[in-house]
Amino acid sequence: MATANGTKQSMTITRCSIGSDGKVYVEDKRNYKLVINPSEFSHERRICYNTRPTLGQTGNPARFSAVQPDKISFSLTFDGTGVVPVPPGNDAPAEVAGQIEALSRIIYDYDGAKHEPYHVQILWGTLIFYGRLQKISTQYTLFKPSGAPLRAKSDLGFVGFVTARQGQLTANRSSPDLSHSVEVRAGDTLPLLCLRIYGDSRYYPQVARFNGLREFRRLEPGQRLHFPPLG
Repeated sequence: MATANGTKQSMTITRCSIGSDGKVYVEDKRNYKLVINPSEFSHERRICYNTRPTLGQTGNPARFSAVQPDKISFSLTFDGTGVVPVPPGNDAPAEVAGQIEALSRIIYDYDGAKHEPYHVQILWGTLIFYGRLQKISTQYTLFKPSGAPLRAKSDLGFVGFVTARQGQLTANRSSPDLSHSVEVRAGDTLPLLCLRIYGDSRYYPQVARFNGLREFRRLEPGQRLHFPPLG
């Protein structure tokens, strides 16, 4: 996955916390940047309906019951052979065991204060997903003579979550606390789009960095930009 200026963007998984105000706070210093991005990922959405028939019913209409949390899954490759170069700014351990341990500290560790796994943000290109690890399965495929792994593949599954506050905001799709994807039209400028979405044009530097823009003053019609939630 590359940014608008052509540089590679690594998938980043960051630990999150839920504040007393119901907002999600991303702990920027507790993250793991992948050295090798997934080759694909799946995103599942499911709506449940009640189809139980009642006595004497001649038809069986499907009645809406609930919207299930989103789910995503993908596979990660960990390499310790040195063949794959580590991108600049990525401090991932060189050894496969260290890479898996660093990732586990973000996605698998248990929050003792709340007695539950940590929440995470998964950010990659147009994907902005908040959830918690549901499953992880790791297969080791190459080893040193000592038995230390040189390559491994992990299959991961995450289940999404929505706070009570987010559930209320979802009813208002224009809320600045939700993620937005916008197609640029003729005459659009980044400050103008920020004013339209956030109600404040001064957020344009952050949006430019998020989208990897260098020449944000010249937007091309048809270009798609992503506006992350505030806070």
